Amino acid sequence: MLEVARTSAPDATFKEARAEALPFKDGWFERVVMWLSSHLVGHEQAFPEARRVLGPGGRLAIVTFDPSYFDAFWLNELFPTMERVDRERFSTAEELESELLAAGFVQVDVLRHSQRGSHNRAEALERIRKKHISTFDLISDEEYEAGLARAERELSERVGYAIEWLVVVAR
Repeated sequence: MLEVARTSAPDATFKEARAEALPFKDGWFERVVMWLSSHLVGHEQAFPEARRVLGPGGRLAIVTFDPSYFDAFWLNELFPTMERVDRERFSTAEELESELLAAGFVQVDVLRHSQRGSHNRAEALERIRKKHISTFDLISDEEYEAGLARAERELSERVGYAIEWLVVVAR
């Protein structure tokens, strides 16, 4: 990801660090954004760190999946344990709000947004083959191979999906 960022913005400076231990001064930033990443970090350490590096009036924005997204996720039928795995990893709005308040934020606003889209068959198969989401690393190799084989046999020419987003802004 750093190489992609460096290629896309060659004049910018990038640092690699864990969200739980940011290498920045207190109050250094106006904004912190966690886009589809809050499920990958330890909230008890990362949220206070985000608060620490934000200056007065600073905001943390978390964009993640609303748990209702997993009700009809297009990969659930192909990979039966994927729904359970993701529900265990992704926080509810109430959990995020509670954790952010505990981390020292004084106001938390939650917005929900629905989005619809589709992939053609080739795109959907390519996403599966490239294991485009981290959940693929958390299911068994046997389940992955069986689901891929089933997708290669059964996927329709167009795969429609809905995404249910949570946008959480903490001040």
